Amino acid sequence: MQPLSVLGPDAATLVDALAARLEGRIAVVEHAAVEADGRSSSATRASLAPDGTWTATGTESDFTDVLDRFAPDHDYLLATGFSRLRVPTVLIGDDRDPTGVPGDVVATPDAVADVDLEALIATLEDAEPWITLEALVERATAHPDAEFSGAVATFTGRVRGREDPDDDRTTHLAFEKYEGVAAERMAAIAADLEDRDGVFRVLMHHRTGVIEDGEDIVFVVVLAGHREEAFRAVEDGIDRLKDTVPIFKKETTEAEQFWVHRQE
Repeated sequence: MQPLSVLGPDAATLVDALAARLEGRIAVVEHAAVEADGRSSSATRASLAPDGTWTATGTESDFTDVLDRFAPDHDYLLATGFSRLRVPTVLIGDDRDPTGVPGDVVATPDAVADVDLEALIATLEDAEPWITLEALVERATAHPDAEFSGAVATFTGRVRGREDPDDDRTTHLAFEKYEGVAAERMAAIAADLEDRDGVFRVLMHHRTGVIEDGEDIVFVVVLAGHREEAFRAVEDGIDRLKDTVPIFKKETTEAEQFWVHRQE
């Protein structure tokens, strides 16, 4: 699923225009105040329109859950009103500061009328998709040889807050890929593992950008005939990914910031 955040005047107008041009299933997510017991608060709420379009409101703190919920069944997610999303972002208006946005700012038009929709769609298509473990498992089990498989093994790597009780807490990690090379090497690892007897499908995905404490970083999924082949392929896959794929990690703790490979 390709997510996009739009901020600024008439953000909803741009989202509507994009939704009309994009092909596939689209989730439209809005952040709005909801009245509850006489107080204004934020709540998560979703509804399904007759044409299959989702509309939702929700808090920023649980937006990762929203992405995970919609990703397996949607091609795009267009969000408005969320100021702290770590996804590709359009900033409308000259008073918007790109340095205050955690996601990659892909366009900064003064007004909606200044947006080149075709160029924005092309940029969105080239951006890194939001991939979930559920989506990878679904893709693996759709393999033609799935009827011969008796095991699906997965690995999920996540941001660890502390390694020891006395450590400073890690607030977030930032990952950068060597574009093109990283994808090629992950594909080569998967293909090599799939050449093993009893291994039918191997899928890997490593997220990039800023990932906070407790959030998922990397997934490995293996479809195999038996658990032995599945477990072995998962372990070898993540080990080889960490050893050979050019993905660079910067760690930020409560006390300092450093590139992990340089520190090691």
